[in-house]
Amino acid sequence: MITSKIIGTGTFIPSIKKENSAFLNEHFLNEDGSTFTADNKVIIEKFEAITGIAERRYAKSELNTSDLAFFASQKAIKDANINPEEIDYIIVAHNFGDVKKDTFQSDMLPSLATRVKFRLGIENPNCVAYDILFGCPGWVEGVIQAQAFIKAKMAKKCLVIGAETLSRVVDKFDRDSMIFSDGAGATILEATENGDSGILSHATQTFAKDEAYFLFNGESYNKSTENNTRYIKMLGRKIYEFALVNVPLAMKTALDKSGVSIDEVKKIFIHQANEKMDEAIIKRFFRLYKKPVPSDVMPMSIHKLGNSSVATVPTLLDLVLKGELKNQKVQKGDVVIFTSVGAGMNLNAVVYRF
Repeated sequence: MITSKIIGTGTFIPSIKKENSAFLNEHFLNEDGSTFTADNKVIIEKFEAITGIAERRYAKSELNTSDLAFFASQKAIKDANINPEEIDYIIVAHNFGDVKKDTFQSDMLPSLATRVKFRLGIENPNCVAYDILFGCPGWVEGVIQAQAFIKAKMAKKCLVIGAETLSRVVDKFDRDSMIFSDGAGATILEATENGDSGILSHATQTFAKDEAYFLFNGESYNKSTENNTRYIKMLGRKIYEFALVNVPLAMKTALDKSGVSIDEVKKIFIHQANEKMDEAIIKRFFRLYKKPVPSDVMPMSIHKLGNSSVATVPTLLDLVLKGELKNQKVQKGDVVIFTSVGAGMNLNAVVYRF
């Protein structure tokens, strides 16, 4: 049976570090434009206690999302030790395209995937490059699409990238701006008929009846501004409640389809959105099987890297595989789950054996 296996990973973590203390002098406002009664020190302390975020990374002004995607891709290709001309598909997951520093216009013409292919110098016209807009679960969904191409014998090798520069689409008057960051992660997937490793199963859902606009583009909380600029906004409480109910069920659907026991799951690479939310999701998932949460099952990078949307899962994977997270490693034969939730509202899960 043909499936996909990961043969290379790479990340690009921007060099500009912004710690929580850098927000002490920001002027945070409520949605109606009124000022918070609590001072920023209290706001930031509560923020860190809930999200786990102590610092985040921002891209240098001269770099755009496609640049970050290219840098991560170079590392993944080198890690896989392949010729870029062998790649059949380049799939880039993002949400806002290239947004130049101090502007708010998205640039997606040509696609970011085409820009990456150009930068890699790939001449083969049969290497198909396209973008995917799927919210934070975009990279996971790109992996699922690559799996479909490989199983259909339409591809042998696929490059799947998650990249974003969210720092350029946030409203500085919104305290949620502290959540978001920049980064990129890339993965090379290859066809394999070795049943001992690779993608075992997956599940994806879109909830749009009541949930479509839990994440959206909205006006600045500073009502004195007189422009038409829109910023990333979210209904945090609704997203939290939605994720706690639905993500564990999607993970269970994928795991049950795989035929693998919950006892074999060694790691869960979950979208780095909110530490308390992620912990609650994992707890509910294991509760579905009447099992306690194993120690070290949930690697976390959110403390230092923040929420870089589509980049969080592939970045986290690369950090663990390269031994850069303390007390976290993956060994041959280990079963892991990749899972994410985000704008759409979309959610997905992939069960994978190393």
